[in-house]
Amino acid sequence: MSCQPGVNVEWDAVLAHRPDDVRAQVAERFIACGVTPDQVAAVLADMGDDLYAAATSGDEHWAETYGGGLAVALLSAEVSSLAAHLNSRASAVRAVAVDGLLEDFSAVTVAAHLGVSRQKIYGVARGSVNGPFIKRAPRGGHA
Repeated sequence: MSCQPGVNVEWDAVLAHRPDDVRAQVAERFIACGVTPDQVAAVLADMGDDLYAAATSGDEHWAETYGGGLAVALLSAEVSSLAAHLNSRASAVRAVAVDGLLEDFSAVTVAAHLGVSRQKIYGVARGSVNGPFIKRAPRGGHA
């Protein structure tokens, strides 16, 4: 995943979960709101926990800490984008594992162990870990 025109290395790194062709647009939206790559990285590292705590704090000015409502909306969308990326990556890993299990066990057996129908197991087994997935999820305060 190479750096796109208009996106510096910091933005490229913090938005690595995004497809190459949209990173510049996403970075430009953050820049327009005054949000830095470090701020995005911090929100992604805790998967939005601090944003959620602030939003539920009862403080009517909670969003100002993050640059205002628009910045919070963009940051929250980025948490969602990362979560979707990690979900896709996990599904790809599961597909490879299930495909391997089907070499040794019947579809009925594998499906029963995973709690899905026999018909569904063949769909679960389709997939590849060769997609444009990030190698490591952002790290934060989670164990």
